[in-house]
Amino acid sequence: MGSWDWQVFLQDPGGKDPTYWQWLLSAWGWTVSVAVSALVVALLLGSIVGVIRTLPNSPGWVRVGNAWVELFRNIPLLVQIFLWYHVVPAIFTVMRDVPPFVLVVLALGFFTSARIAEQLRSGIQALPRGQRYAGMAVGFTTPQYYRYVILPMAYRIIIPPLTSESMNIFKNSSVAFAVSIAEMTQFAMQAGEETARPMEMYLAVTVLYIISAFAINRIMATIEKRTRVPGFIASAGGGGH
Repeated sequence: MGSWDWQVFLQDPGGKDPTYWQWLLSAWGWTVSVAVSALVVALLLGSIVGVIRTLPNSPGWVRVGNAWVELFRNIPLLVQIFLWYHVVPAIFTVMRDVPPFVLVVLALGFFTSARIAEQLRSGIQALPRGQRYAGMAVGFTTPQYYRYVILPMAYRIIIPPLTSESMNIFKNSSVAFAVSIAEMTQFAMQAGEETARPMEMYLAVTVLYIISAFAINRIMATIEKRTRVPGFIASAGGGGH
């Protein structure tokens, strides 16, 4: 293997384009944008589905939630990307003018929402049953005791797996290259071919993935520390039944 050539990042491809270093930072920005946007979608949908899967006396809604999880969790992400990019616009003409960025965000968000829904369901069911009864005893409606009693504690329980999902969604954003989103994986492939320096390109991308994952881990650890309830230990019990 030849010597490393890090000056390749200072080269200006074509003589008029940004340098490879500037291109790499732009690709990092696209990766972060896809991941953060998809995470927002996943948290919103995952929370809704996770809640309806634990609703008391609502077997119909529970079946809908279960179907959502089984559907989006068991179809490979890359297949979902292509379905959203090629099949959905062909069936629903209103989707034909939707930017590929939005389609990728939806695919990644829906895929991850099924995983978050399962984690939230487990978190709700891990709560002591008495918390639900306490909410009912003070006259809360079902939406109220979920909002003020159940969910605040359930989210605290699932922060560790949410940390893993947040890191996974960042790594999974690499599939966006399949529909020509200019994120880091596509940068590494294209710039590596143009410069004949794929090792340098892939190593730089790897370092940025590691930095991003570490940042997510530290942010979630800070959230977990600040929201911890001293002395609270979830019991296996069925607060969601």
